[in-house]
Amino acid sequence: MVTFLSGGTGTPKLLWGLESVFDPATVTVVANTGDDVEIGGLHVSPDVDSVLFERSNRMDRETWWGIEGDTTVTNDGLATLAAEMSIDSEPVYLSAERQIAGPRLGQWRRFRGVPEFMTLGDRDRAVHIARTARLQAGESLTTVTAALAHAFDIEATVLPMSDDPVATLIHTPTGVQHFQAFWVARAGEPPVDDVEFRGAETATPAPGVTQALSEPVIVGPANPVTSLGPLVAIDAIEESLHSVPVVAVSPFVGRTAFSGPAGKLMRAVGADPSTRGMAAEQPWIDVFVVDDADDELPDRPVVRTDTKIETRADARRVLETCCEALDAYTSCSNLG
Repeated sequence: MVTFLSGGTGTPKLLWGLESVFDPATVTVVANTGDDVEIGGLHVSPDVDSVLFERSNRMDRETWWGIEGDTTVTNDGLATLAAEMSIDSEPVYLSAERQIAGPRLGQWRRFRGVPEFMTLGDRDRAVHIARTARLQAGESLTTVTAALAHAFDIEATVLPMSDDPVATLIHTPTGVQHFQAFWVARAGEPPVDDVEFRGAETATPAPGVTQALSEPVIVGPANPVTSLGPLVAIDAIEESLHSVPVVAVSPFVGRTAFSGPAGKLMRAVGADPSTRGMAAEQPWIDVFVVDDADDELPDRPVVRTDTKIETRADARRVLETCCEALDAYTSCSNLG
């Protein structure tokens, strides 16, 4: 048995090689929900969906988000309607009063839906509609995620990190922005003063998460701040990670991140943007898989490989290297 922590695109890319290394039925994936957002009343769970789409072979592997070959008729129609109604295209939060009204899981991350600042494909939207309908009927995010995984015929267990609302908020000189508004709508350009995981102080792990974290853990090359930060901001999750062997693939080569705003956000929270800085911020990681060219090494054991993942063979190679790293603590042959 083995558990993956997933946020952003790093772990889904790593899971591309899963069948060559592990029996998927023995695998649990715990996904970040700090990036979840509510747009036009629909609950969008990007990191959960990335795992669902990758595991069901629906993933658009060019962008590493959304469904391959999806259309955007509804999204485009909303943009046209917004222009005709003279509605500003900027992301607009609903009022403070409406942020805490309605479904509890949407708290602090509710946006106007016309136009949509995130591109939602039509088949992708069907997933969000199905999720929202069942959440509105009183089911938990864990239960709904399991139902979607079953519908997609996924063997691995996919869990959200929590059934409680946790919102990743970026503090900028001009105000607070949800991570999706910061990264998707504004391309990560605003200066960053701090990062907040609102709700994490009272959130608890979703059912099954603590048990899953009693097994060895693998972390794909994820943004340490916004992909992993919300997970470990929940005290019970971080405590569990200190008690099991954890191997993480570094998202850095030297002081450069493979993709995304990891470097900028690391500096914003006072951390060095490197594998060394990641280790300092995340003491629960026992072993790092680092790129052959990485010269900013942590004070932990490391195993080297080419950590770039562009093909299934790359994913298999990096995942096999993760197994080598775990061998310092337990044998991968016993993991499934």
